[in-house]
Amino acid sequence: MYQSLRIKDQPVTERPRERLVALGADALSHAELIAILLRTGLKGANAVEIGKQLIQKFGTLQALARASVDDLRQVKGIGRDKAVTLMAAFALARKMAEDLQRESPVLDNPEAIVQLLREQNLVKNVETLQVLLLNTRRRLIRVAAVTDGTIDTLLVHPREVFKAAIAANAAAVVLAHNHPSGDPTPSEADIKVTRDLIRAGQLLKIEVLDHVIIGRATPERPKDYASLRELGYFYQ
Repeated sequence: MYQSLRIKDQPVTERPRERLVALGADALSHAELIAILLRTGLKGANAVEIGKQLIQKFGTLQALARASVDDLRQVKGIGRDKAVTLMAAFALARKMAEDLQRESPVLDNPEAIVQLLREQNLVKNVETLQVLLLNTRRRLIRVAAVTDGTIDTLLVHPREVFKAAIAANAAAVVLAHNHPSGDPTPSEADIKVTRDLIRAGQLLKIEVLDHVIIGRATPERPKDYASLRELGYFYQ
Protein backbone atom coordinates (compact mmCIF):
# COMPACT_ATOMS: atom_id res chain seq x y z
CA MET A 1 0.00 0.00 0.00
CA TYR A 2 1.27 3.47 -0.90
CA GLN A 3 2.47 5.58 2.00
CA SER A 4 2.99 9.28 1.44
CA LEU A 5 6.39 10.69 2.21
CA ARG A 6 6.46 12.68 5.42
CA ILE A 7 7.28 16.33 4.85
CA LYS A 8 10.39 16.14 7.01
CA ASP A 9 11.61 13.25 4.84
CA GLN A 10 11.18 15.21 1.60
CA PRO A 11 14.02 17.15 -0.03
CA VAL A 12 14.43 20.55 1.59
CA THR A 13 13.47 22.31 -1.64
CA GLU A 14 10.05 20.62 -1.60
CA ARG A 15 9.06 21.39 1.98
CA PRO A 16 6.41 24.12 2.29
CA ARG A 17 8.14 26.11 5.03
CA GLU A 18 11.48 26.14 3.26
CA ARG A 19 9.81 27.01 -0.06
CA LEU A 20 8.04 29.96 1.57
CA VAL A 21 11.31 31.30 2.99
CA ALA A 22 13.13 30.87 -0.31
CA LEU A 23 10.43 31.88 -2.79
CA GLY A 24 7.81 33.84 -0.84
CA ALA A 25 4.25 32.91 0.11
CA ASP A 26 2.83 33.62 -3.36
CA ALA A 27 4.87 30.73 -4.81
CA LEU A 28 3.08 28.18 -2.64
CA SER A 29 -0.12 26.38 -3.52
CA HIS A 30 -3.21 26.67 -1.35
CA ALA A 31 -2.57 23.18 -0.01
CA GLU A 32 1.02 24.05 0.93
CA LEU A 33 -0.06 27.18 2.80
CA ILE A 34 -2.70 25.20 4.66
CA ALA A 35 -0.06 22.56 5.47
CA ILE A 36 2.08 25.19 7.21
CA LEU A 37 -0.88 26.02 9.45
CA LEU A 38 -1.62 22.36 10.13
CA ARG A 39 2.05 21.60 10.92
CA THR A 40 1.58 17.82 10.90
CA GLY A 41 -0.35 15.21 8.99
CA LEU A 42 -1.27 11.70 9.99
CA LYS A 43 -0.15 8.20 9.13
CA GLY A 44 -0.49 7.74 5.38
CA ALA A 45 -1.14 11.43 4.58
CA ASN A 46 1.17 14.36 5.17
CA ALA A 47 -0.02 17.88 5.91
CA VAL A 48 0.02 18.95 2.24
CA GLU A 49 -2.22 16.04 1.30
CA ILE A 50 -4.63 16.90 4.09
CA GLY A 51 -4.63 20.47 2.76
CA LYS A 52 -5.57 19.10 -0.66
CA GLN A 53 -8.38 17.06 0.91
CA LEU A 54 -9.74 20.18 2.62
CA ILE A 55 -9.80 22.12 -0.65
CA GLN A 56 -11.39 19.20 -2.46
CA LYS A 57 -14.10 18.84 0.19
CA PHE A 58 -15.05 22.52 0.39
CA GLY A 59 -14.34 23.44 -3.22
CA THR A 60 -13.01 26.97 -2.70
CA LEU A 61 -11.08 28.94 -0.12
CA GLN A 62 -14.19 31.04 0.42
CA ALA A 63 -16.22 27.96 1.36
CA LEU A 64 -13.37 26.75 3.55
CA ALA A 65 -13.31 30.12 5.32
CA ARG A 66 -17.01 29.78 6.11
CA ALA A 67 -16.62 26.29 7.60
CA SER A 68 -17.26 25.67 11.28
CA VAL A 69 -15.07 23.65 13.62
CA ASP A 70 -17.41 20.69 13.22
CA ASP A 71 -17.34 21.01 9.42
CA LEU A 72 -13.54 21.03 9.38
CA ARG A 73 -13.29 18.06 11.71
CA GLN A 74 -15.11 15.91 9.19
CA VAL A 75 -11.81 15.72 7.27
CA LYS A 76 -9.59 12.95 8.61
CA GLY A 77 -6.54 14.43 10.27
CA ILE A 78 -8.28 17.65 11.36
CA GLY A 79 -8.85 17.75 15.09
CA ARG A 80 -10.17 20.56 17.23
CA ASP A 81 -6.85 22.40 17.53
CA LYS A 82 -6.15 22.33 13.79
CA ALA A 83 -9.70 23.42 12.99
CA VAL A 84 -9.36 26.35 15.39
CA THR A 85 -6.01 27.30 13.82
CA LEU A 86 -7.56 27.40 10.36
CA MET A 87 -10.52 29.47 11.54
CA ALA A 88 -8.15 31.91 13.26
CA ALA A 89 -6.12 32.33 10.06
CA PHE A 90 -9.21 33.16 8.01
CA ALA A 91 -10.47 35.52 10.74
CA LEU A 92 -7.15 37.39 10.62
CA ALA A 93 -7.53 37.76 6.85
CA ARG A 94 -10.98 39.28 7.32
CA LYS A 95 -9.73 41.62 10.04
CA MET A 96 -6.92 42.76 7.77
CA ALA A 97 -9.53 43.65 5.16
CA GLU A 98 -11.43 45.61 7.80
CA ASP A 99 -8.24 47.47 8.75
CA LEU A 100 -7.97 48.68 5.17
CA GLN A 101 -11.29 50.44 5.64
CA ARG A 102 -9.83 52.54 8.45
CA GLU A 103 -7.04 53.87 6.22
CA SER A 104 -9.52 56.15 4.41
CA PRO A 105 -8.74 55.14 0.82
CA VAL A 106 -9.90 57.17 -2.18
CA LEU A 107 -12.84 55.31 -3.72
CA ASP A 108 -13.34 56.87 -7.11
CA ASN A 109 -13.56 53.70 -9.23
CA PRO A 110 -15.23 50.28 -8.91
CA GLU A 111 -11.92 48.39 -8.79
CA ALA A 112 -10.91 50.25 -5.61
CA ILE A 113 -14.32 49.58 -4.08
CA VAL A 114 -14.16 45.86 -4.80
CA GLN A 115 -10.60 45.60 -3.52
CA LEU A 116 -11.77 47.06 -0.23
CA LEU A 117 -14.82 44.82 0.16
CA ARG A 118 -13.96 41.61 -1.69
CA GLU A 119 -12.66 39.43 1.16
CA GLN A 120 -15.46 40.07 3.63
CA ASN A 121 -18.15 39.64 0.98
CA LEU A 122 -16.86 36.33 -0.32
CA VAL A 123 -17.71 34.60 2.96
CA LYS A 124 -21.28 35.93 3.20
CA ASN A 125 -24.09 33.45 2.60
CA VAL A 126 -26.83 36.07 2.10
CA GLU A 127 -26.94 39.34 0.22
CA THR A 128 -25.84 42.26 2.37
CA LEU A 129 -26.15 45.85 1.25
CA GLN A 130 -23.27 48.05 2.33
CA VAL A 131 -23.12 51.80 1.95
CA LEU A 132 -19.70 53.37 1.61
CA LEU A 133 -19.87 56.86 3.09
CA LEU A 134 -17.50 59.30 1.39
CA ASN A 135 -16.36 62.85 2.07
CA THR A 136 -16.05 65.61 -0.55
CA ARG A 137 -12.67 64.21 -1.66
CA ARG A 138 -14.14 60.75 -2.25
CA ARG A 139 -12.26 59.36 0.74
CA LEU A 140 -13.93 56.73 2.87
CA ILE A 141 -15.51 57.84 6.13
CA ARG A 142 -16.79 54.37 7.00
CA VAL A 143 -18.73 51.42 5.65
CA ALA A 144 -22.26 50.96 6.95
CA ALA A 145 -23.96 47.57 6.61
CA VAL A 146 -27.57 48.53 5.97
CA THR A 147 -29.52 45.33 5.55
CA ASP A 148 -29.28 41.58 5.06
CA GLY A 149 -31.57 39.97 2.53
CA THR A 150 -32.57 36.44 1.71
CA ILE A 151 -30.27 34.31 -0.40
CA ASP A 152 -31.07 36.37 -3.50
CA THR A 153 -33.17 39.37 -2.45
CA LEU A 154 -32.54 42.67 -0.71
CA LEU A 155 -35.28 44.75 0.82
CA VAL A 156 -34.06 48.34 0.95
CA HIS A 157 -35.71 51.59 1.99
CA PRO A 158 -34.00 54.89 1.14
CA ARG A 159 -34.22 56.14 4.73
CA GLU A 160 -32.07 53.19 5.89
CA VAL A 161 -29.39 54.09 3.36
CA PHE A 162 -29.32 57.84 3.87
CA LYS A 163 -29.78 57.85 7.64
CA ALA A 164 -26.17 56.67 8.00
CA ALA A 165 -24.98 59.11 5.33
CA ILE A 166 -26.64 62.09 7.03
CA ALA A 167 -25.30 61.09 10.45
CA ALA A 168 -21.76 60.89 9.03
CA ASN A 169 -22.13 64.16 7.10
CA ALA A 170 -21.22 62.26 3.93
CA ALA A 171 -21.06 64.13 0.64
CA ALA A 172 -21.56 61.01 -1.46
CA VAL A 173 -22.21 57.30 -1.14
CA VAL A 174 -21.40 54.14 -3.05
CA LEU A 175 -23.75 51.19 -2.80
CA ALA A 176 -22.31 47.70 -2.75
CA HIS A 177 -23.70 44.26 -2.20
CA ASN A 178 -22.75 40.66 -2.84
CA HIS A 179 -24.37 37.97 -4.93
CA PRO A 180 -23.83 34.66 -3.06
CA SER A 181 -24.45 32.80 -6.33
CA GLY A 182 -21.18 34.25 -7.61
CA ASP A 183 -22.76 35.88 -10.70
CA PRO A 184 -22.53 39.67 -10.30
CA THR A 185 -25.03 40.40 -13.09
CA PRO A 186 -27.56 42.94 -11.73
CA SER A 187 -31.15 41.80 -11.36
CA GLU A 188 -34.17 43.90 -12.23
CA ALA A 189 -34.62 44.52 -8.49
CA ASP A 190 -31.00 45.72 -8.22
CA ILE A 191 -31.57 48.19 -11.03
CA LYS A 192 -34.86 49.47 -9.57
CA VAL A 193 -33.39 49.91 -6.08
CA THR A 194 -30.43 51.79 -7.56
CA ARG A 195 -32.62 54.21 -9.48
CA ASP A 196 -34.83 54.80 -6.45
CA LEU A 197 -31.78 55.59 -4.31
CA ILE A 198 -30.30 57.89 -6.95
CA ARG A 199 -33.51 59.95 -6.92
CA ALA A 200 -33.59 60.02 -3.12
CA GLY A 201 -29.96 61.13 -3.02
CA GLN A 202 -30.67 63.96 -5.43
CA LEU A 203 -33.35 65.31 -3.09
CA LEU A 204 -30.97 65.11 -0.13
CA LYS A 205 -27.98 66.54 -2.06
CA ILE A 206 -26.03 63.34 -1.40
CA GLU A 207 -24.69 61.89 -4.65
CA VAL A 208 -24.94 58.16 -5.30
CA LEU A 209 -21.73 57.52 -7.22
CA ASP A 210 -22.13 53.86 -8.10
CA HIS A 211 -23.70 50.55 -7.17
CA VAL A 212 -21.20 47.70 -7.27
CA ILE A 213 -22.21 44.04 -7.11
CA ILE A 214 -19.55 41.61 -5.96
CA GLY A 215 -19.51 38.00 -7.12
CA ARG A 216 -16.76 35.53 -7.97
CA ALA A 217 -14.55 35.31 -11.02
CA THR A 218 -14.66 32.25 -13.29
CA PRO A 219 -12.61 31.26 -16.36
CA GLU A 220 -15.53 32.42 -18.52
CA ARG A 221 -16.10 35.60 -16.45
CA PRO A 222 -12.72 36.95 -15.23
CA LYS A 223 -14.29 40.06 -13.71
CA ASP A 224 -15.77 39.32 -10.29
CA TYR A 225 -17.97 42.40 -10.04
CA ALA A 226 -20.42 44.55 -11.95
CA SER A 227 -20.66 48.35 -11.76
CA LEU A 228 -24.13 49.67 -12.56
CA ARG A 229 -22.58 53.01 -13.52
CA GLU A 230 -20.28 51.30 -16.03
CA LEU A 231 -23.28 49.37 -17.33
CA GLY A 232 -25.13 52.63 -18.02
CA TYR A 233 -27.88 52.48 -15.40
CA PHE A 234 -27.03 55.85 -13.85
CA TYR A 235 -28.55 59.04 -15.08
CA GLN A 236 -26.23 61.38 -16.95
